[in-house]
Amino acid sequence: MPTAKNYRYFILLIAIALLSGCASVQETDSAANYSPMVRYAMSLQGTPYHYGKSSPEEGFDCSGFVQHVYGHQGIALPRTVQGMAQSLSQVPKNDLHSGDLVFFNTNGKPFSHVGIYVSNDNFIHAPSQRTGKVLVSSLKNRYWGERFSCARRP
Repeated sequence: MPTAKNYRYFILLIAIALLSGCASVQETDSAANYSPMVRYAMSLQGTPYHYGKSSPEEGFDCSGFVQHVYGHQGIALPRTVQGMAQSLSQVPKNDLHSGDLVFFNTNGKPFSHVGIYVSNDNFIHAPSQRTGKVLVSSLKNRYWGERFSCARRP
């Protein structure tokens, strides 16, 4: 007959196995749904913001970040936010896919900021000197939600 100590040890091992199994499935599912552009973009989180720049070494502004990520995958995009918006096909907000571009009106112009849609209402971008780095934000965030202009698909 098993002892109480062995029983507790057995239960602990089962709990660890179940929890680690759940975590790995969740991570794999998320990564599997990302486009190659998004996987690369996510690897650049924390890169410094630098207006007018478009490389991991020098830093990024918003359009430089998007142009670099897509260029890394062999897809040429215009350098400016407005150029990107004007050259790509519009996508309904309720049909966003990983890798789509999301545009915002942050200074009175409908195309003054751009980011790359990740999933689950999250997007990655180089927001500003104030935030100082590439990061992930939510479309549900009041600031970004109120300023959302449209989405485009490269």
